[in-house]
Amino acid sequence: MSTDVSSAAVKTYLLALQDRICTALEREDGVARFAEDAWSREDDPSASKKLGGGGRTRVLERGAVFEQAGVNFSHVSGASLPPSATDSRPELEGRSFEALGVSLVIHPENPHIPTSHANVRFFIAEKEGEPPVWWFGGGYDLTPYYPVREDIVAWHRTAQEACEPFGDDVYPRYKDWCDRYFHLRHRDEARGVGGLFFDDLNEWGFERSFAFLQAVGDSYLDAYLPVVRRRRDTPWTERQRAFQLYRRGRYVEFNLVYDRGTLFGLQSGGRTESILMSLPPLVSWRYNWQPEPGSEEARLYDYLKPRDWLKSVSYTHLRAHETSSMISYAVFCLKKRGG
Repeated sequence: MSTDVSSAAVKTYLLALQDRICTALEREDGVARFAEDAWSREDDPSASKKLGGGGRTRVLERGAVFEQAGVNFSHVSGASLPPSATDSRPELEGRSFEALGVSLVIHPENPHIPTSHANVRFFIAEKEGEPPVWWFGGGYDLTPYYPVREDIVAWHRTAQEACEPFGDDVYPRYKDWCDRYFHLRHRDEARGVGGLFFDDLNEWGFERSFAFLQAVGDSYLDAYLPVVRRRRDTPWTERQRAFQLYRRGRYVEFNLVYDRGTLFGLQSGGRTESILMSLPPLVSWRYNWQPEPGSEEARLYDYLKPRDWLKSVSYTHLRAHETSSMISYAVFCLKKRGG
């Protein structure tokens, strides 16, 4: 392994990140606590022998705010990469690998709080007689049910600020990649309102690439918790809850059909309970259901069209039903940009 590449440093960071996120989410919920399941491939007689290593799966259930939250750390290794990794990069075939990551999905109970997902990961693939191939990947995305422009703009602003030290083109590039990645092709529909997504990052060298991974991981709570705090006390109805469960079905469809992490884990013989931790505890499907035109449920679909959320806000774009706090935020954005 090249001397300037340190999976040990990445592991130290990821373990600390998992601890910080879990502590913050427990504090925000105020009732429930994470249960930890520390696991090892060597200690599991039913596990596939394709992988070595282990991890810490942490799940919070039935909280005051979060119906279910899963925050996983894993560090696994194997003799060969699965098709989900080599289909797009055939040069990796025949290489052993080491993979480390933190992956999380938060499913709030209140339909006015969006679901959120984040992942930061590091891979290194090695072959005798050849230099190692390593890369970073990850990002985060937001999936609202009853979207509020203020929340989406703030979410993307935090993502942009995390990217700024690494170049002006980084946020737009990874924001666009996120929009394209979290797209349900079989429905021609976005899963949510996006955020950041990046993969195969190594062109900056290890130190700078690792610094970017940390910037993304460290900014997740700054992006998500303000949204939670603004919406946690918003009253909700059974109709809104039913719509949330229906839209969670889209989340399940994406994770089981397209998600790279899910496919990598299942194809490589990973730990199924930890991999499927991302799925919501309750979900519903309705045959060919369509929201009533003009309803607040129908409004979501307008927000699922990718756009530049940080473009200067025009008063004409603010809808009558949006709150005064959202208008104030728009005025702030205009003033900040000299509009």
